Amino acid sequence: MIRTRYARWMNDWEFRLETRDSNRVVRPFEWGLEWVADFPGAGQPPAADASKEEIKRYFFALNDHLVAQGDEFYSYKTPTDFRLEQRQIRVHGTGSHANPEVDDAPYQGQFGTFLRFTSPVRSPYPENDVVNARWFPAPAAKGKPKRAMIIIPQWNGDALSHNAFANLFKFFGVSTLRLSMPYHDIRMPGELHRADYSVSSNIGRTIHAARQGIIDIRCCLDWLEQQGYKEFGVLGTSLGSCYAFIASAHDARLRVNIFNHASTYFGDVVWTGYSTRHVKAGIEPELNADELRHALAAVSPMHYFDNFERWPKQVLMIHTAYDRTFLPEFSERIASEFRARRMQAEIRKLPCGHYTLGESPYKYMDGYLVTRFVAKAFNRAYPEGNAVTAGELQATS
Repeated sequence: MIRTRYARWMNDWEFRLETRDSNRVVRPFEWGLEWVADFPGAGQPPAADASKEEIKRYFFALNDHLVAQGDEFYSYKTPTDFRLEQRQIRVHGTGSHANPEVDDAPYQGQFGTFLRFTSPVRSPYPENDVVNARWFPAPAAKGKPKRAMIIIPQWNGDALSHNAFANLFKFFGVSTLRLSMPYHDIRMPGELHRADYSVSSNIGRTIHAARQGIIDIRCCLDWLEQQGYKEFGVLGTSLGSCYAFIASAHDARLRVNIFNHASTYFGDVVWTGYSTRHVKAGIEPELNADELRHALAAVSPMHYFDNFERWPKQVLMIHTAYDRTFLPEFSERIASEFRARRMQAEIRKLPCGHYTLGESPYKYMDGYLVTRFVAKAFNRAYPEGNAVTAGELQATS
């Protein structure tokens, strides 16, 4: 009886948080052939007058190729314009009640340090192609090499989201880059109010955005190496966990891995998640669930476990019992995959949902699990300080 009441209370709370924003837009379905034209192995795209079935077959075959050639798909050239900027702190809220004048007022006169560089993956939006990562340096712990974490927040997270982790990591001598995903906060094109182009009913653009975000993570590692950092980790939440997992699956340097929420296939989340119901509404007239899973295979973590397993990794996976965005059965399957492969993975389930993980008291539970893991995981991941450099990584790829 108590469990039933708790479940009902939690689901009601999740529903209120899921529906508080009224600015979600249903956009028409688009294959987005122009977004995938320069992908490795894209080949000759279908003609403008091609049938729907022909385009569908092309996208399925392209995804199969990209998954099989993941190292090539997620390869890049290191940027040459890394720079640090001092900039006024702004919130960049995406909710329907966001008001920059009010939201930014408490931060007047406060400045942050941001790493900026041009993404190796280009889009039609110049503002999106300048990567943005807030920098929180920390003195290295005594007798330890320089360590850093890259943090990737959730879809539509504002510019302050997850900054608290950076302050916690400082206690353990770990510096932090808090990365803005494509189309988020300062990278958002002026025509948008939400980060709609990261996940949308345009299939090609969704894959393109994920590829850009994943490669941006790897570029941040390059900059950190240039600053003398030797040991690296990544923390991703929700959509950020998808990007973090795939980045780590293609980069030996990311040995410490934390995934807040985890799911199997990108398309399954879009199809079943309450948070993406408006995206599904645009897709459903053209594709079914199985077809959507195939059309977004190249950005689905489940396809990259073999890649992930190539190098030693320390993993903390946190999922929730009442998640209506990353359904619990999807997270359980990811957890089962970690266990079946006997990987160094700590799996934790919290008694909340996708949105309530960011609310009290659950955010403190999550914070405790994450910081406790970071405090120990670097020593386990680098028992002799044997870090992998970018040059060594290229030689083994």
